[in-house]
Amino acid sequence: MTRWAMVADLRRCVGCQTCTAACKHANATPPGVQWRRVLDIEMGEFPDVQRAFVPMGCQHCDEPPCADVCPTTATRKREDGVVTIDYDLCIGCAYCTVACPYQARFLSPKGVFAYGDKPTDNEELREDEAKRQVATKCTFCVERIDAGTAKGLKPGVDPEATPACVNSCIAEALHFGDTDDPQSNVSRLLATHKHFRINEELGTGPGFHYLWDRTP
Repeated sequence: MTRWAMVADLRRCVGCQTCTAACKHANATPPGVQWRRVLDIEMGEFPDVQRAFVPMGCQHCDEPPCADVCPTTATRKREDGVVTIDYDLCIGCAYCTVACPYQARFLSPKGVFAYGDKPTDNEELREDEAKRQVATKCTFCVERIDAGTAKGLKPGVDPEATPACVNSCIAEALHFGDTDDPQSNVSRLLATHKHFRINEELGTGPGFHYLWDRTP
């Protein structure tokens, strides 16, 4: 079996938002729709204050609440753990956006572009009518994963088969791979570092892990 997952090393993330820009470029999402974002968090009390940058997006849960509430079964979880949306089935009811505890889902408006009512060259190249007026979210760049594996490439190792945000990270804070493979890059990181998952207590089983210290 394969279980694709993402790992963010919070010690390395510098909050540059390059992953956000790469996701925006790769998917040409309209204004207000941000599949990958980085939270800027301050912790502690003066003068002992620390700052942390936390990459966020769809967590590709083992038990996705968004799928449970979808009235048309448009949201589905693949066997490899990737949560997808069938845009032909989605009716834009937004139940999933309310159910998601990670604020990772967006309704994409139609005819809205970065600079007015005309698309940029990149937006025009990547414009997809099927993704407008329906629910959208991060897909782990599933098209890249599928096309790459079909060519015998390894996601998380070969850039062509790896999510755009991971490829763009200047601090090498983001990692992608198969957690069911004990020898994969992400499995080795999780085995040697302390880590957590956001809202794990809800029973969602997030596929996004956060490193914060090395295991003694």
